[in-house]
Formats: sequence, C-alpha cells, structure tokens
Amino acid sequence: MARVRYGARTEAEIQAARTANSKLPDIWSTGVVAVWESDPDAVAAVLPPPLKPGERPLVRANISTVDLPGYPLGAGSVAVAAVHDGQEGWYPLVMPMTHERALIGGREVFGEPKKLGEVVVERDGLVVRASLARHGIAFVEVRGAVEGPLPLPGPTRRTDFYFKFLPAVDGEGFDADPVLVHCVRNEKVRTLEKVTGDVVLRESMYDPVADLPVRRLVQITIGEKATDQRGTVAERVSAQALLPYIHQRYDDPRQILDGPPEGSL
Repeated sequence: MARVRYGARTEAEIQAARTANSKLPDIWSTGVVAVWESDPDAVAAVLPPPLKPGERPLVRANISTVDLPGYPLGAGSVAVAAVHDGQEGWYPLVMPMTHERALIGGREVFGEPKKLGEVVVERDGLVVRASLARHGIAFVEVRGAVEGPLPLPGPTRRTDFYFKFLPAVDGEGFDADPVLVHCVRNEKVRTLEKVTGDVVLRESMYDPVADLPVRRLVQITIGEKATDQRGTVAERVSAQALLPYIHQRYDDPRQILDGPPEGSL
C-alpha cells in the first residue's frame, strides 16, 4: 500500500525533524527598529497581570525581512516594556508575519500574538522606509535617512513575555489555566546604523497601536542580526485576570466562538 500521508510518523522521522531544527544555521534578517516613549497610563493599560510597566513607558516597533531561499519572509512586532518577577522584557501586542509557516509555530508553541500581515523594509541609498500593515492599513510606518554607522553591540539577550491559552470549547473562559511564557532571544548583530526620521501611527480598529502615541522618539536604527529563541513557562496565571485582555489576540474576539454551521462538515 502506498504511504498514507495523514498517517502516523515513525519515531525515526520525528527524531530526524527535531535534529534538523536543532542544526539550523544563523539566519540573518535586515530590520528597522524604532523605540519611543509613550503615555505611561496607556502602556500600563495594555499589560495583563502579573506583568507590570517597566521603568520607562517604552514602545518598540521591529520591522524585518529575511531573504530565505525561495521563501522570503517579513516579520514584525509592536511591543511595550514590561517587568515580571524582577525580569525586564517586552510584551508584544501584535506580530505581523507574511507567511503562515512563521505564524503557526509562534502562536501554538509560545503563545505569540502573530497575525498574517504585510511587512515592508525598503532602502534606497540613505533613505529608509519600513511599515507594518493589515487590512490595507499601514498602522506603523518608520521613515528616515541613514545618518551613519553605530558601534556593534556584543551578543545580547532579550526577553519577551507571552500568554499561551486555549479558549474553552463551550465559550466560557479557557480550557485550562493560561500560562505566562518567558521567551529568551539571543541576538548577534553584524551591521547597525542610526536613522534620523519619524514614526507614523495610523488609526486601525484591528491594530490600535495609535493608542500608544509617540511622546518622545528615543532611537531608530537599521541593521542585520541573527536570533535564536528558547521559551519557558514562568507560571500559570489567573484565567479571570487574563480574560479582559484576550481581545488583543483577535481582530474580532467573537471569532473564538465561531464554529462551522450545523451539517457543514
């Protein structure tokens, strides 16, 4: 009988896939990063407990492209500075990805708030433009001109915070207590340049980052980096405390109750 592709994989096949993933070479991305100080109350308002605001009300937009052979990828995020149990990090609110493959793993394994979207990074000489868009709205756009090179940082470590959860089958809360994930990213940078410019936030009912206005622009850079990541479950969190925030994950929070019409399957 010919192989049934929906059938079970062998242990050898599963182990081979794990081994292949553990030996991936460095993948370098070209990205624009903009950091700004925003309204402290607005930053605090988007943080589900037990996350607390960082020392400064910072927002970070990361807009990157990766020239994978036959599989060019755009990836971005908008995150706010946060602290958990003394650990400083970032809490991403939205992470647009241009391909489903990049979206699925992050959402299902780490609980990342990834959504399909458009990611653009353009450079023409010294002129730089980068944007994140969904539903035809470029809700974040970074524009500017390269001013000059910056000193290369050594290897750095960054922590992102995610909430991993499954909405309940009956539409009431979650199937199990959500978990707070610490995702540690190790970054290596091989080029880094300062950009003089501005950040434009456009109104979007789907991605309302315009609620985190630019009070003071801290820095814009463009550079090349390679990153790996490892996640750990920091703690289980209160379902009731997280419920008021789950709309952050969906364009329409009612969609978590969507199911196929009776008799459609």
